[in-house]
Amino acid sequence: MLRDQPGFGRFWAAFTVSEFGTSVTTLALQVLVVVTLEGSATDVGLVNSARWLPYLVLGLVAGVLADRLRRRPILVTTDLGRAVLLGAIPLLAWLDRLTIPVLMAFMLGFGLMSLMNDAAHQSFLPRLVPRNLLTPANARLQQSASAAATSGPVVGGGLISWLGAPLAVLVDAASYLVSGVLTATIRAADPKPVPDRSNPPSVLREAKEGLAWVYRHRMLMPLALTTHGWFLFSSMLGTIYVPFLLLKLGLSPLGVGVSFGLAGVGGLLGSGLSTRIAVRRGIAPTIAGSRLIEAAGFALIALAPAITGGAAEWPTWAFVGAGQFLFGFGMGAEGPVEMSYRQSVTPDRLQGRMNSTMRSLNRAFIVVGAPIGGLLADTLGYRPALWIGVTGLALAAVILARSPVRHARAEDEAPSM
Repeated sequence: MLRDQPGFGRFWAAFTVSEFGTSVTTLALQVLVVVTLEGSATDVGLVNSARWLPYLVLGLVAGVLADRLRRRPILVTTDLGRAVLLGAIPLLAWLDRLTIPVLMAFMLGFGLMSLMNDAAHQSFLPRLVPRNLLTPANARLQQSASAAATSGPVVGGGLISWLGAPLAVLVDAASYLVSGVLTATIRAADPKPVPDRSNPPSVLREAKEGLAWVYRHRMLMPLALTTHGWFLFSSMLGTIYVPFLLLKLGLSPLGVGVSFGLAGVGGLLGSGLSTRIAVRRGIAPTIAGSRLIEAAGFALIALAPAITGGAAEWPTWAFVGAGQFLFGFGMGAEGPVEMSYRQSVTPDRLQGRMNSTMRSLNRAFIVVGAPIGGLLADTLGYRPALWIGVTGLALAAVILARSPVRHARAEDEAPSM
């Protein structure tokens, strides 16, 4: 049982706290760009792109370092570093020194810290729980993420309306501080990896080994490629979403936060059912089917009518609310299954590089997709840009369903190395 695993409880609590703060900042940063700094959808895309640029440039190196170093100190250091960076944003806003370029610079630093944290975080979990508990453990983490996504944006929307977007970012700074302290107190085996003395250390060679493991693996390769496509199109949709609701549909920041909260409700339900769905339907049908549901969710959002004049608001809320619920449900259902399968078929010595390779390339597609989404919205209009993203999500899901991943089984194991 998970409750019998020393260290998992605090690991879970640290993750939950930081996820709550992140869900507040996800909304606050976009409102900060659009309202406080009077930016465009393209500016939103550029800020999002800056956050993920380190994954493109240094992602593979982070995986090598995560496999060379103890993982808990990486988690603690990067949590505290992110707390400092985010805490400086409201200070700069108060001094009237915050601009789009300055915010992008801070997001570059934040992204670098997040890159190292992500590489260590996903690789630390297999050291806390045995293989047969990875799926339930990932489901608990996904449930926490969904719960945070339910409450965080609503709280964030209220804080933004009350205090303004810059001060709302302080919530996330505090959450990273708490997460770092909790992680530092975890008592679990975290040995420093023993170097292979037959091969001298080489960042390039070790990075290539991680790349080869992912992109030569019969199951991981198609899973990785289709997930890259998912991130490309979902980042386009994510960039368009907040400006679309604020400027086109006429919702308030609090309303946008509530819509994100509905996605969290769906995610909480989906993560709670993910293990059961995977057992009944299989790994590929669970992941691909969930991604089709996510595409359907954003299709409903693209169809939402604007609130104009004395028009009733409920039709807009019906489309946006149902769309976000479906999108969240799909993400909640697929996330634990996809992550657990990746972890279960990868040996411990490659966990950092496998996770970093896939996550870094995923985020690299955000670097590309986020500004493209903003540019499409500013040139073609919000709705055509949304439909391009929806079509891409659906196509990636269909390709995955027809790939070799359809033969994946939960019993697949990592080779001994």
